[in-house]
Parts: sequence; C-alpha cells; structure tokens
Amino acid sequence: MSNQAIAMPRKTRGPWAVAFAKLATDRAAMASLAVFLLIVLACLSAPLYAKWAGTDPFASTLDTVIQIDGVDVPVMEQSTEGLGLGYTPIGPTWRLGNYFLGADSQGRDVMARMLYGGLSSLLISGAATIFTLIIGTLAGLMAGYFGGITDTVLSRFLDVLWAFPIYLLAISLSIVTIAQGISIGPIEIESGSLWLPVIIIGIVYVPYVARPIRGQVLSLRHSEFVFAAINLGVPGWRILWRDILPNITTTLIVFVPLMMALNMLTESALSFLSIGVQPPAASWGTIIQDGQALLYTRPLVALVPGLAIAVSVMVLNVFGDGLRDALDPRSKVRLGRD
Repeated sequence: MSNQAIAMPRKTRGPWAVAFAKLATDRAAMASLAVFLLIVLACLSAPLYAKWAGTDPFASTLDTVIQIDGVDVPVMEQSTEGLGLGYTPIGPTWRLGNYFLGADSQGRDVMARMLYGGLSSLLISGAATIFTLIIGTLAGLMAGYFGGITDTVLSRFLDVLWAFPIYLLAISLSIVTIAQGISIGPIEIESGSLWLPVIIIGIVYVPYVARPIRGQVLSLRHSEFVFAAINLGVPGWRILWRDILPNITTTLIVFVPLMMALNMLTESALSFLSIGVQPPAASWGTIIQDGQALLYTRPLVALVPGLAIAVSVMVLNVFGDGLRDALDPRSKVRLGRD
C-alpha cells in the first residue's frame, strides 16, 4: 500500500451558496438590508408602541392634555400668529411614548401614525410585488413558451398596459374603483380595503415583469435541453415547471426589492392624492398629505414620512443592485423602457 496520501475530492459549493457568499461581502447591500429590516421591525411594533403610549393614532384628540416635566400641556395649543385664531398642534417632545414627533392637525400622535403608516405602506408594496410577480411570470411563461396565438394575445394586452403612463393608469383605476370598490361575482373588495391599492398597483406593473420574463423564456425555449425534453415527449407544463422556471428564478428574486421600491412610491403618490389608502387607515403618503397644511408651523409632520419613503426606496434599490450582481453579474434587468 502506497504511503502517498490520497487526494480527496474537494466539496464544491453550489451556485446559490456562491451567490449569497458574494452578496455577504457586498457591504453596501448588507448595510441596506440591515436598515430596511430595522424599518420593518419598527413598523411591526406599531400596535405595541400605541398601547404603550396610550394613544389611538386613528382618532381625533383635540382636547387631550399631556404632562411634560410635571406641567400639563394641551396637545392643541392656541395659535400665537396673526389674530391668534385657531389652534396649532404641539411640536415634537422628543420623549418616546409622549408625542415624540408632535401631533397633527387633529391632535393625533405623529409617531404612532408613522409606524402604522409604514406598516400599511410595507404591506401594500410587498403584496403588490407578489401579485405582480405571479401574474407577470404566468403571462411571460405562457407567451414565451407556447408562442403563436397565445403570444400574440398576451403581448398585445401587455402592450396596451405598457402604452399608458404608470401613474396615469394607476390614478385612473383608483378613481374608478375608489367610490364603489370591486365586485366580480363572489369577489367583493370594499373601497376602504387595503387590497384595492394592492390590486391596482400590481396590475400597472405587470408588463414590466412579463416582458423581460417572456424574453428569457423565448431564449430558453430554443435551448438544447428544452428540445431534448420535447423530443422525449415531456408535457409542456412539466417543462415549464421543471426546466424553464428554475432558470428564471434569479431574475424574479432580483425583481423583488426593485418592485417593492417602485410600489412604495406609487402607493405613497396615490395616498397623497386621497385615492390610495383611505381613512381611518394611514400610510406614509396620507401622513404627508395631513402635514401639508402644517409645513410652516410643524414641518416634521410631512418631512418625517417623506424621509422614511426616501430612505426605504434607497436601501431597497441598493440591496436590489447588490442582489442582481451576486445572482447574475451579466444580468441587465431594468424596469424602465430603454
């Protein structure tokens, strides 16, 4: 028996392990992910914060009095400007649980509304992203794989949606449905439901997912392993599920943070225009609208949710870029029209 050591084969890491290892070395992407997770955790604590603060962020509290350093302070203070008519909400106390960011024009705790509003914005943007990815992926798979009349019909429908400017289409759909909701057979969605902006936002972005997916499926449809499966008599649905879908998974994963950022901006815009999230619910967009009349006296009411939107969108985009580079350095996924 030879004394020479037998070289053992090295265990190679899979592509997913390599990709996530590369992502872990991207400091900007990981820092962005950490910031976003902190925002999510803060928003999830909204009910706990409201209970601890003893405040109802959805009810007007014009006659509430709080204590600051043992002194009773009204939440709505008598205006000192001009003729002294009207009331001005209390400014930030910088005390957690005691109107930390002050009050809005109805005496509601801005900090509590910020957390609840963030929760609504995150839920809507996340659910709309899932909705868009499911519908867009199904449309892209069927159009790219089956071709023919299926591709023609789906592509023309996507072209119709693509022809409308995003916000114009979203505003139009919101105005039509905001008064009476959606009623299709047994499915009924009330106008005040958060599902309404989820569906509207999800629909307007379907072409931006379906078209890249269709292009990838068309390329995969003419690959050798798909031709081999077809010649072996493998059913089409099985080829889609077992051969093609796994090859577009990385693209779908990259779409998640990028679509969430776009959906958050769209939801905030619709809510700011009063055709998104409806009272008594709150979102960052509705809080900005509430603070519009207080820009000169209590600017933080509008500035803080605006800053929250900007930070959330920024970290989602930075993380999305890092995720794209890690999963597929050659990927050219773009959500724009160029």
